[in-house]
Amino acid sequence: MTGQLEGRVALITGAGSGIGRAAAQRFAAEGCAVAVVDLVAAAAQDTVDKIIANGGRAIACPANVTADAEVRSAVERTVEAFGRLDVLYNNAGVNSSGSVVDATEDDWDRCMGVNVKGTFLCSRAAVSHLAASGSGAIVNQASVAALVGIPNFAAYCAAKGAVVALTRSMAVDLAPRGIRVNVICPGTVFTPLMEPLLRARGDGDLEAGLAKTTVKYPIGRLGSPEEIASAALFLASDQASFLTGSVLTADGGMTAQ
Repeated sequence: MTGQLEGRVALITGAGSGIGRAAAQRFAAEGCAVAVVDLVAAAAQDTVDKIIANGGRAIACPANVTADAEVRSAVERTVEAFGRLDVLYNNAGVNSSGSVVDATEDDWDRCMGVNVKGTFLCSRAAVSHLAASGSGAIVNQASVAALVGIPNFAAYCAAKGAVVALTRSMAVDLAPRGIRVNVICPGTVFTPLMEPLLRARGDGDLEAGLAKTTVKYPIGRLGSPEEIASAALFLASDQASFLTGSVLTADGGMTAQ
């Protein structure tokens, strides 16, 4: 590793598994102290244990990103533990199902709450600390679903589209405060969150679901959590110092077709 985040502090949401866990471990390996935020306390602690076992620094901050008080507490705990906050990675998210015809109102509200409101609340709570660091960076997590229509994902497409629009607005508003804001739009990544959807796509057969999904990607495979973590590391680091308001598609060529 090259120490790209040496001496910095990051708060990563949804870091108990999948992309968030991969990012927490990668950031820590690059010299960053990490606050691991997840709804599931045991999952957050497991990520922390893995980081510490490899010589890194991390704390677990169980929190619901849709609850303002819990978000603010996680940010304050991070600053108390490590003295500063340099990077916020708004990775926490949920999927949904259903078209505009049959999606439930509860599903719509949950999808908007975690993906959009969560990004808003975490960013609002972190801004003053990121500005104080002198080189703050926010990385938001959207999806290719923000850029193309995906059948039976109405709420998810809408939510991730909102995250892209919010990123651009935040980039303009926060640039004078020295904070860069960028967004990643991943294609399908094989994570615990995606496995049930892949099985459903294959009528209960995971391999069939993978085959149906992979055919959409010119690169011939799905992404890995570690690959998206590398994209997040780039956007969080000084390597991306002139990037703000950017939409980085990490999708194996899916949207190039």
